Amino acid sequence: MPATQHDLVNCHECDWPSALPELAHNQNAHCPRCGYKLAAQKHNHEQAIVALSLTALIFLGFSLPFEFLSFSSQGLSQSMNLPGSIQILASREYLSLATLLLLVIFILPATILLSLFYLYCCHLCKFSPWGANRIAKLIYLFLPWSMVEIFLVGVTVSLIKIVSLADVGLGPSFYSYIGFTVATVATLLYVDKQQLKTLFEVEFAHRPVQQELSIQRTWALLLTSLILYIPANVLPIMYTRTLGQDEPSTIMGGVILLWELGSYPIAAIIFIASVVVPIAKLIILCWLNYSVQKGLSRNRQKRIYWYRVTEFIGRWSMVDVFVVAILVSLIQLGNIMSIYPGPAAMAFCGVVIATMLAAMSFDTRLIWANRHWSTITSGAGKPV
Repeated sequence: MPATQHDLVNCHECDWPSALPELAHNQNAHCPRCGYKLAAQKHNHEQAIVALSLTALIFLGFSLPFEFLSFSSQGLSQSMNLPGSIQILASREYLSLATLLLLVIFILPATILLSLFYLYCCHLCKFSPWGANRIAKLIYLFLPWSMVEIFLVGVTVSLIKIVSLADVGLGPSFYSYIGFTVATVATLLYVDKQQLKTLFEVEFAHRPVQQELSIQRTWALLLTSLILYIPANVLPIMYTRTLGQDEPSTIMGGVILLWELGSYPIAAIIFIASVVVPIAKLIILCWLNYSVQKGLSRNRQKRIYWYRVTEFIGRWSMVDVFVVAILVSLIQLGNIMSIYPGPAAMAFCGVVIATMLAAMSFDTRLIWANRHWSTITSGAGKPV
């Protein structure tokens, strides 16, 4: 099928223009220069998105009113539901932590699902959706900040920590949230930016390359992350009050405790997500930003590979913040046993957010900017 002007797309990561070929079911088109996925084709993806997004929203509704977790120790017990956990955090003057939790595990995922359901329902019903351009852009703005699967891992880690202290019960909302997470992830697997653009005539603005601005912004965010990384690891991330005595726990202290309890896989996950990933991401992004600032032309494929790795894994460092939020919400038995967040909790949260913003501000097209472009108008995306 010959390419028309409408079929030409500029690669998001290297700006190489490609003419998209016609794709068969389960085929992807990749940029011939950097390998970025330009488009994907799945049959009946519209019906799948409508069905899965609706399923996810139903599961989310059932995860709110019922018991999520219960905790009992020394004849005392306490239970929590998800809205109640946010209320507990807010009422105990941890408003920033409560707001963060509300946004990334409820509001933003629900907004994405509702937006997809609305757009694709209109398409299947042969209606033109109002505000499709703005809604599509909103979906991609919110996507990196939807962290339902990371929250679920944080809940699992919290359960392993609590089991050594007391009896823990799982309520119906816990299983509903698992369903919500699985359905949400499945929905997003069917979403393709190029198909969204074609179906709803969305105009994603082509960003002009602004080298100096991008480099300076990235350096500023990386410096902020580095400054916050020190208190995040030195100060306590939470306090455990037992019989009136407060025992502080740092991130590494929590890893060591899990290791001593024999929870080796969970200790390894926390160590990698909370210690290794943030510092590795800082080092890699500093290397990438330095390389484009100096106009280096070597190892382009290696650099774009490591950028994609850091962008993918960066969000997972939020696991420790979610662990603290769950423990604080659930374990509040006065002086007998209570858990409170420490100053490192928000500092570490700041590290994760700043590194995510640094990765977003880094313009990957600068990796390829000083390369000589020969004949580019006929480049075609490579289907696989």
